[in-house]
Amino acid sequence: MSQGNREGRRSARERLREERERERAAERRKRSAKVAGAAVAVLAVATGIGVIAASGGDDAENAPAAEPIAVGETSAPATMAIYEDFRCPACGQFENTFGETIRDLTDEGKLRVDYHLVSIIDGNMGGNGSKFAANAALCARDAGSFREYHDLLFAHQPAESDDAFADKARLIDLAGDVDGLDTASFRSCVEDGSHEEWVSSANAGFLNSDFTGTPTVLLQGEDIYGGADEPLTPERLRERVEEIAGSEG
Repeated sequence: MSQGNREGRRSARERLREERERERAAERRKRSAKVAGAAVAVLAVATGIGVIAASGGDDAENAPAAEPIAVGETSAPATMAIYEDFRCPACGQFENTFGETIRDLTDEGKLRVDYHLVSIIDGNMGGNGSKFAANAALCARDAGSFREYHDLLFAHQPAESDDAFADKARLIDLAGDVDGLDTASFRSCVEDGSHEEWVSSANAGFLNSDFTGTPTVLLQGEDIYGGADEPLTPERLRERVEEIAGSEG
């Protein structure tokens, strides 16, 4: 075998290795674009822009997609998907502004909401509060009290840098404010982290998506929140949902 042939094959292997490294680097850049520490996460209160998504450090990139938590009638004409984190300040702002309107629309049978609970702030700030709170919300879902407990968590949301929800005893104490939720099965579910695999899967799905921040809010698949040109208001949200309901009525 000639020296030239050996060198040619080695060069080909080098090119293949370099190409694979470029592909890996491109994927790292894509994921890094979603990473932001507290110092660069921007909460634009005036326009309702959410924080930039960050890696949650989960080992679930290849996990199957987690089914969202559905609230409202399956037959509702309009469907909203909400991606949020219980430690995310912009998510708290969204819930404070739109929560009542969303509850009314679901109660009226006009809207179904699919909640995707993620844990990106744990990756930004460190800790486990996002993950543990999301797990507790799923435990509340098991007891038929998801919406009440979900709203309670946002009502008692700590500062972003305060990992208060990492204290499972606090999550259990909060359940005492929801009728019939503080049971032995709920406590066990919270303490054992029974749904943490779901949370990791939901978080990985978000990180591997094209979404760039929380909250991400989709109505009939269209991103409707965070635009500076035409900021969403509760009144406009109701109008849009009722337009959809009217067109299907």
